[in-house]
Amino acid sequence: MLDINALIQTIAIAALPVIFAITLHEAAHGYAARHFGDPTAWQLGRITLNPIKHIDPVGTILIPAAILLFSGGAFLFGYAKPVPVDFGRLRNPKRDMLWVAAAGPGANLFMALCWAFLLKLAWFLPPNEFTLPLTEMSKIGIMINCVLMVLNLLPLPPLDGGRIAVSLLPHALAWKFARLERWGFPILLVLLFTGILGDILNPIVGFLARVIESIFGLY
Repeated sequence: MLDINALIQTIAIAALPVIFAITLHEAAHGYAARHFGDPTAWQLGRITLNPIKHIDPVGTILIPAAILLFSGGAFLFGYAKPVPVDFGRLRNPKRDMLWVAAAGPGANLFMALCWAFLLKLAWFLPPNEFTLPLTEMSKIGIMINCVLMVLNLLPLPPLDGGRIAVSLLPHALAWKFARLERWGFPILLVLLFTGILGDILNPIVGFLARVIESIFGLY
């Protein structure tokens, strides 16, 4: 039988790390794009740390909550409104595409480290009504950011890893590889529902999480 109270508590604890993991990932793309010459996101007011500007009602709230529910808290996935980037306005489009794409996963790595620090801090604080929620929130923050980082680095357009691959490949191959973009999300969904995506992600995410835990002595 579904424990409604436990579900509400889980969603309440997971909401903050999930929203920031998804939305700051997108904001990082906008910051990087402006740095390399494309002001599109800045002109549209999307270069901001305000999560409200990046929240997609379905991808940021409904889908993560549903996946959290049906996976029993074992898996989280979601997305925000993509930050618009006009790669043609970058100073060196092919080269700079790499850094704009890498900014999102880089933001997730930074947030995972921040949550690890908060988890360590929670362990040192005297036990009170805040330390347990902070501990659980930090654990989710580490995991969701590791998942989003690894997922987005998969070499599949339009994921960030796909754009990084396009940036690194020779022009002729890059152009052909970029044409996969319209099939990227259908391929991703097939991998997700067949379990292949989990088989790919789980070992890498687990390894990354253990590395972060070892850095902060979270044993």
